[in-house]
Amino acid sequence: MSDLSAPFTVKICGLSTPETLLAALDAGADMIGLVFHPRSPRFISMERAISLAALARGRAEIVALIVDWDEKQASGLVEALNPDWLQLHGTEPPALVEAIKTATGRRVMKALGVAEKGDLARIPAYAGVADRILLDAKPPKDAAYPGGHGRPFDWSLLAGLDPAFRFMLSGGLDPANVAEAIAITKPAGVDVSSGVESAAGIKDTGRIAEFVAAARKAADDLQKAGQA
Repeated sequence: MSDLSAPFTVKICGLSTPETLLAALDAGADMIGLVFHPRSPRFISMERAISLAALARGRAEIVALIVDWDEKQASGLVEALNPDWLQLHGTEPPALVEAIKTATGRRVMKALGVAEKGDLARIPAYAGVADRILLDAKPPKDAAYPGGHGRPFDWSLLAGLDPAFRFMLSGGLDPANVAEAIAITKPAGVDVSSGVESAAGIKDTGRIAEFVAAARKAADDLQKAGQA
């Protein structure tokens, strides 16, 4: 984390009901994620997304998660939903990330899967075009959709990253392990989905509150340690 005094970001992704979205807002989440990948158990229709975004607008940043869309598709989503961010969670090359950012005029977060040290070699090419990098666990080889699938990667792999590089961390985080993850990796923020669910795609309001509180405390502790 380059600046320990900079605001720490907590994102709750894959929200699909007013109740759970309001729980995320009430807990103090900075970002809420809406998933537009049909194979994900967290997929929602545009109609549902628009109604949820209306509840969140002005209280948290709205992130639309898409997978391997082109500029035209992304522009259509932006026109319909007016999100603050687009999260690209597929195999989009850097040129496409830049093209989507230019075409939509929105900030872009690019997710990169991590399973081994070699996966970090892709960071510089994307960091030059994306507004933020999200380091996530690589999905299993036979997975139907991207993401960490509730399993963390080896956080010690990030030990060699430039301390000035600001990234968000995802993949297998939950209320019980997020403090350890923050202490080890020193991210600029954390992103959770399955770790605050009672079943695939079903968010738990209590776990959402616990996660946000645990992440905030860990980020505060890290900041205090950096100032000591």
